[in-house]
Formats: sequence, structure tokens, C-alpha cells
Amino acid sequence: MIVKIEAEVRPTESKDKVVKALRNLFSITSLKESKEGNYIRLIASSRGAELLNKFHSLLRRQRILDAARQYLSRGKREGGVTFYLNKQVAYIGKISFCSFEYGESPLGAIVVKIKTENPDMLIDWLAPPTSEGVPIERVKFPPEDP
Repeated sequence: MIVKIEAEVRPTESKDKVVKALRNLFSITSLKESKEGNYIRLIASSRGAELLNKFHSLLRRQRILDAARQYLSRGKREGGVTFYLNKQVAYIGKISFCSFEYGESPLGAIVVKIKTENPDMLIDWLAPPTSEGVPIERVKFPPEDP
């Protein structure tokens, strides 16, 4: 599994605040930075799911497994899952999914791309099916892809 998380820092934003937004949701230890025109792009990546550990816990703490499952399923494709998160809401430590193409995050979204041979298992691990908001079954940590 390869996890890649990206966020743009726009000219009107504080880089420190965007970094805080990313670290509020993900288990990030290091960030790479690249300059793209007027923007700075922050990138965190890992082999394996360690970047997703905090996100996994927050989904449960915020009790949004059903909504998360819908968004993750919409972003499922062969070979992985892509989803978008509102950067401003992440700054206060909350998860808010958004649709990138509709501008629901005016300063740009946090883009999460996960490459895996088993996207269904990944979705079941992050946001398992529930009954009255409680996971029906605890799905084990996703195995590493060969």
C-alpha cells in the first residue's frame, strides 16, 4: 500500500496552519515541499498504512463511519481510493469530506490517494459497515500488498 497526502498552501494562507491541519488528521512525521507557481505543495507519503492511523481513530471518535464509507466508496477505483478533505475544518481537528471539483474547500482540499490492490478491504478497515452507528465487524489492519 502506498499512501500520499497533498495540500496546497495558497499565497493568502499560513504554511504553519496548513501543516497543522494535516497533522491534526494524519500521523505525519515528515513533509516534503515543492513550489508550483504561487503555491507551495506539501506532500506526505508512506509505504503502508501508518499515515492513516490517526485518521482511522478520528473516524470512530467523531462517529462518522457511515458518511466516511460513502465518500471512500465514491473514490474507489481499480488499484486504490482517492478522497478529499476540507482543509479549514482539518485545522480545528475535525474530518469533513468534500468534493474537490465542486469547490467545497475554497482554499483547496487535502487530497488523499491510496494505492492498494484491495481497496474494498481498505475501506472496510477505515470505515466498516455499521448497525446503528456501531461497526458490525472489526476489520483487521489491512495487509501489505505484495
